[in-house]
Amino acid sequence: MSNSRKITSPTWIWLSGGMISLCIFALLGVTLLIGWQGLQYFWPASVYKFDVRNNQGEVDTFYGQIYQQSSVPTRQLIESGIDVVAPDEASQKRYLIRIGDRGNEAHDFISVLEQDLVRMTASKDLAVIERVRGSVLYGKPVSFINDGQLHSRVFDNEELRVLLELTRRQVDKILDIEKRQIGRINYLLEKVRLEERSFEQQGETIPETLKQEKEELNQQYKTLESELIKARGLLAADDLNVKNRHGEMVAVPVSLIMDVWYPNAMSTTDKVVHWLAKVKQFIVGEPRDANSEGGVFPAIFGTVLMVLLMSVLVMPLGVMAAVYLHEYAEKNWLTTTIRIAITNLAGVPSIVYGVFGLGFFVYFVGDGIDQLFYSESLPAPTFGTPGILWSSLTLALLTLPVVIVSTEEGLARIPQTVRHGSLALGATKSETLFRIVLPMATPAMMTGLILAIARAAGEVAPLMLVGVVKSAPNLPLDANFPYLHLERKFMHLGYHIYDAGFQSPNTEAARPMVYATSFLLLTVVVGLNLLAVAVRNQLREKYMALEQDI
Repeated sequence: MSNSRKITSPTWIWLSGGMISLCIFALLGVTLLIGWQGLQYFWPASVYKFDVRNNQGEVDTFYGQIYQQSSVPTRQLIESGIDVVAPDEASQKRYLIRIGDRGNEAHDFISVLEQDLVRMTASKDLAVIERVRGSVLYGKPVSFINDGQLHSRVFDNEELRVLLELTRRQVDKILDIEKRQIGRINYLLEKVRLEERSFEQQGETIPETLKQEKEELNQQYKTLESELIKARGLLAADDLNVKNRHGEMVAVPVSLIMDVWYPNAMSTTDKVVHWLAKVKQFIVGEPRDANSEGGVFPAIFGTVLMVLLMSVLVMPLGVMAAVYLHEYAEKNWLTTTIRIAITNLAGVPSIVYGVFGLGFFVYFVGDGIDQLFYSESLPAPTFGTPGILWSSLTLALLTLPVVIVSTEEGLARIPQTVRHGSLALGATKSETLFRIVLPMATPAMMTGLILAIARAAGEVAPLMLVGVVKSAPNLPLDANFPYLHLERKFMHLGYHIYDAGFQSPNTEAARPMVYATSFLLLTVVVGLNLLAVAVRNQLREKYMALEQDI
């Protein structure tokens, strides 16, 4: 008789439960780490005046925020030829300081050893000035020029905040004229141009009504252009005078200022309110400065819209394929081969789907649509170019095997006695399928949809070939007919992460944006999955009584 002890069933249960718990804690830990690294970027950290001793023994002054602290082994510094004041210590503290003012400074960040830091002071009049481009600017606002009038003592009262708010309204008015009003007229003018070209291609005379419409649109364009020039002229005279680290006065155009705040003068409550406002701005705002600043709303919109379109496209195809294979197709070598092919398609690299989508959907199907329906626009393509429709179709093909397998497994779990009972009561095969079998298999279909969403939302490689771009000037959804423009390119959170992390001119400045966008992508994917799970649970409860009666 063997003395080896057998692992009992409870032991396996505890081991399985322990591994699942470990995986859950690991996932939560990674998510919290990403969230912490990203969300702390929006906290209004203190601004300091740093007096730093350089290699020549002179003291340089910098304004900035402590971005990161680390310990460097003393031996490593000595081997690098750096004179260490305390060579007996094991390590030396090093600060990574963000000084901003890109364009005027050589670098956004400087690295300073604690031994070279002569003094670090935090005065309440130091401000953070967030600009549209050129990174943030740290300095002391001294005066404000509005309509040619000089306003001083901007830190001692709320005058700066009020004037900046008025200026932002003027900027919003300019943006409204540029994007909404003039954009609408440009859209209508392009539509009229295409109609004129269509008449010319058919050899017909252009109607007078079309010419009058074009003339009216051109007149409206000239009127709006005059208003835009006037508004820009009023705004061009407004400047914020800031004293920089060299003691020089710098005039910052107010039209380029997004916000100004004094973190050293803020209370904890003020900082929390500011943090919430910045998180909101990140979610609803547009990206700026090569995607290293600003918000990610176009990327959120593009990601969610693409996933929804993919879901609408993949579910009917996957369900129909699964129903045919399980309910109608005979069990022979052909169906066996098809099932093997479906299983193998799930393992094909996603970039291969992207190449297929580019070649088939974009160059073949899209070009055919342009030839049939948009010939007046050629040679400029309409659908014969990457867009959100082709991206959704490509990801639908990518996730199709998952939906087919999940649906077919759900159909297989339904006992044959249910089908036989329905047929015995006089129902046809199609009535049995649509009224009995498919409703009972709906939770399995939703499981396939959940898996499809989880994979499609994070894919980037195929999208780079069939529609995603670094920056999209217009959303795929607007107020112009047909409102949903499936031919347009779009932004995606996954590609935004890749672009900010690897294509940014300043990777250190863009790193918090990478963490914040990654956390947001996880939130979007989890939110879409939870929505699908909620629908699946409702369907399970609905058909649970029927399953128990079987």
